[in-house]
Amino acid sequence: MSTETQITTVEDVPDDTTVLVTVRDVESGEEREAILTELDDGVAGWLNSCQHFTHIALDKGSGAPMRNGEIICANHGAYFESESGLCTHGPCEGAYLEALDVTTENGAVYLSDDDYEFVSEGGIDGDDADRTSTSNVEF
Repeated sequence: MSTETQITTVEDVPDDTTVLVTVRDVESGEEREAILTELDDGVAGWLNSCQHFTHIALDKGSGAPMRNGEIICANHGAYFESESGLCTHGPCEGAYLEALDVTTENGAVYLSDDDYEFVSEGGIDGDDADRTSTSNVEF
């Protein structure tokens, strides 16, 4: 259903954190948060949930922590490869983040995932889920 809607520019995706966007599942109508990460050859998109406890957001609104090209869950200390979504360390080791198909062309980032529609930049307005960290993991 999606016909490659521009969601941001490559220039606006930093190499040391993530960009948060909101998308809508075209089948259920549910709004979901997603994150974008810079890659050597473009941008990757992932749904914004740790695979240890999927109600925990990786990016809580100000960018997810990253180290050596991996996205870090501040709650559990899990590390996810930004290119593949593979958890390489932590309680969900071996699991993968849920991909959101994005493409880049002429400096723009497009949502190319037929299962989702672009809603807005940033997180879901009025999201009542508890996404705060009680972790003692420090970065």
